[in-house]
Amino acid sequence: MSSSITGAASCGGWIRRYRHVPAPRLRLVCLAHAGGSAGSFRSWPALLPHDVELLAVQYPGRQDRFGEPCPDSMESLATAVTGALPPYLDRPVAFFGHSLGAAVAFEVVLRLERAHGTPPAHLFVAGRPAPSRPKPSRNLHLLDDDGLLRELSPLGGMEPLVHTDPGLRDVVVPALRADIRIAETYRPEPGLRTGAPVTAYRGERDAGVDDADVRAWSGHTSAAFASRTFAGGHFHPHERTAELVADLAARLDGVGRRGRAA
Repeated sequence: MSSSITGAASCGGWIRRYRHVPAPRLRLVCLAHAGGSAGSFRSWPALLPHDVELLAVQYPGRQDRFGEPCPDSMESLATAVTGALPPYLDRPVAFFGHSLGAAVAFEVVLRLERAHGTPPAHLFVAGRPAPSRPKPSRNLHLLDDDGLLRELSPLGGMEPLVHTDPGLRDVVVPALRADIRIAETYRPEPGLRTGAPVTAYRGERDAGVDDADVRAWSGHTSAAFASRTFAGGHFHPHERTAELVADLAARLDGVGRRGRAA
């Protein structure tokens, strides 16, 4: 299996496809944490079934989109991601979002339902309290660079060189700050629900997401709800990748099979 970027999704824009699947049973759209990128999911295609195609969302302001301005609100980010997806909606589509990406995925799913009248196949969220359980804003995005990095370091997931290499810091921090601003200013409408089944994941050492935060996601779906806790902290999706992807794949096992058989 090649890990190189393939097809039209390789040249700019919002979607990265690290393994092309000619006739996928379904597509899994993955959205990263604050400061993260499509590359966070580069290893996932090799862990998925051969008939599942992974589409990783590349936020502006990082990697090959470094020169583009970062979105300044959840509205602009979710609307732009939604607008990039129609070419891939000829197959069932599921979503996975981690931390900030979970909130973005939820908003994108709602927009797709409004536009097309049917919910996606599944919504997987990790490392994020349900929209009905907002945390008090700490206004981290208003801190200086040192303060922002100091506050976020306990979560893990950050390259140590960011703290000591000024050049790397200049590359990483602007996108990280923009993403944190979106997360901290996100004010979802009360009572939002998707028709898609929802599975919520948590790391047992993630101090920012407790069991009640996870269970509250059940109030945001009119379909089935499930949850699971993994060993690890806030970045458990990248600490326990094989376990999480296996769980996710098992929950998607039946999606698209009846249509293919017909």
